[in-house]
Amino acid sequence: MFGRKKIKKKDLDEELLMKIHLFRKEWNNLNDILENSIEPSEKGLFDQAVSRAKYFFLLKEARNRHIKGMH
Repeated sequence: MFGRKKIKKKDLDEELLMKIHLFRKEWNNLNDILENSIEPSEKGLFDQAVSRAKYFFLLKEARNRHIKGMH
């Protein structure tokens, strides 16, 4: 009963780190695409802003949970 919480927290922490890396890659990919485009579309700029917001939100959540991971 007492051991389940640690396993669950560990799984959630790993999932959070995985999502952080995923959104960082997505944000970087969108940055590269928009930098290389002559005239970025509004949808592209919107997607970039959403990816950035998700990435920084997850970083803040990781800091609050005192999670450290490799970059």
